[in-house]
Amino acid sequence: MNLSNIGIIGYGEVGKIFATGLKTKSGVLGMAAWDVKFKAEASGGVELAHAREAGVQACASMQALCEASSFIISAVTASNTLAVAQEAAKFIRSGTVFLDLNSASPGTKQECAALIDAAGGLYVEAGVMTSVPPYGIKVPMLLGGSPANNLASLLSNWELDATAVSDKLGVASAIKMCRSVMIKGLEALVIESYSTARAYGVQEEMIATLQETFPSIDWKAQGAYFFSRVVQHGKRRAEEMRESARTVQEAGFEPLMTSAIAAKQQWVADQAKAGVFKDVPKEAAQQGDWQAYADALLSARKPS
Repeated sequence: MNLSNIGIIGYGEVGKIFATGLKTKSGVLGMAAWDVKFKAEASGGVELAHAREAGVQACASMQALCEASSFIISAVTASNTLAVAQEAAKFIRSGTVFLDLNSASPGTKQECAALIDAAGGLYVEAGVMTSVPPYGIKVPMLLGGSPANNLASLLSNWELDATAVSDKLGVASAIKMCRSVMIKGLEALVIESYSTARAYGVQEEMIATLQETFPSIDWKAQGAYFFSRVVQHGKRRAEEMRESARTVQEAGFEPLMTSAIAAKQQWVADQAKAGVFKDVPKEAAQQGDWQAYADALLSARKPS
């Protein structure tokens, strides 16, 4: 496997972290990125400037990125997972490793693998097992697919926390997506529970009972963290939950809970887009101030 020239598809939060974290690793000769935002009038200038300052080559197209890369990392939103693989398969060079970090169902990952492998690439799925910040490129990852063992070994040499779990595609993603149902579900439950408790003025009593039942969790700090992450990344989380719902369906179950989680995450994202949280202090999450987020939601309620 040749990992010397790395190409990042998706120059968002995760893409930036991997680009800046990997470009100085031993044996890396080049770091490139491609994102549709590079061409957008509103965001293109900012993103291109970030890439330039970070020493990352901003490619003009997917084709340009594929032609420059021997190791491609796909880090886009869940809903774009398959589309990216379809586009990359048109241009990927034979023998190029394609690491798919995206939160997608086992079925979606298998579709992606079929496209990349048919084009001569080496597809590896990754289940990223927690939020990339604050771990950075050392975030725990589970790898799957026939090249997973070799890639895990090479990434471990770069001090990444990459573990090959199966040569069968879909296993790593199944672990990731089933976990996501629980974690994103907790986020959605906390936001709904805490905001409602705040509306009734019973938040202290309610959280005290949670603390008694689950004493190992700091429910105030955890609540603030959940609020902040969903406010910042609710749209991305909603997309992930739709893929989680597909995962549940692929297992033969109706995704009743997972679909509701997706709806709640999307609702928070819509509130954020509408500016509901614009006055919440930036330090609210670090200070455990979940109330600031809940109060913003309460202030935005429509009269009944």
